[in-house]
Amino acid sequence: MESMQSFLPVGAVLLGYLIGSLSFAVIISRVMGLKDPRTFGSKNPGATNVLRSGKKGAAIATLLLDAGKGWLAVMLVKWYGQPYGLQESTMAFVGLAAFVGHLYPVFFKFVGGKGVATALGVLIGINPLLGLATALTWVVMAFFFRYSSLASLASAVFAPVYYIFGDGLAWYMNNGVLLSVSVMSLLLLYRHADNISRLVSGTESKLGKKSTPHHGLKDGKA
Repeated sequence: MESMQSFLPVGAVLLGYLIGSLSFAVIISRVMGLKDPRTFGSKNPGATNVLRSGKKGAAIATLLLDAGKGWLAVMLVKWYGQPYGLQESTMAFVGLAAFVGHLYPVFFKFVGGKGVATALGVLIGINPLLGLATALTWVVMAFFFRYSSLASLASAVFAPVYYIFGDGLAWYMNNGVLLSVSVMSLLLLYRHADNISRLVSGTESKLGKKSTPHHGLKDGKA
């Protein structure tokens, strides 16, 4: 029994990774008979690149499902984990695993998206107010500056800050949650390295502006 209980957190994290490895940009494109998003535009399997196919419905479905899988991974632990000793830290690590699964999906040769939508789903699962604050940061930055990548970067930076000054300091600081949120933020920054370079050089594509396909410009939202 004791060995079973020690395996459960590992099994939960593995399940979270497998859930995150479902690349809905590719799945939905296949179901709807669209071109593989890994072969055009930014070649990023995310909602923004699916939108370049001209199918807004496919892009919206991708965005919702990518966020939903992050949320579901966390909520499964919330709903069913407590009787088996799975606590808040395990919940956060499972969410992080789902996020990593989106970035490096085992079902799709480890070629994944940038993880913005999935990260948001994880944050909403951890704490709806944390997710809302992070989403509002994205919206505000995107509205005023018109760069999806810049909005994603700002959201990544502020997410752990919101946890520290919101949920973290309200009653107690859960180190597992803080670590998971911080690692997600760092990975988001890493995955947006090309976008950061283009923002600095002034060549990043703005929201609402179509990028030239042969340049492979990315606007950063996944």
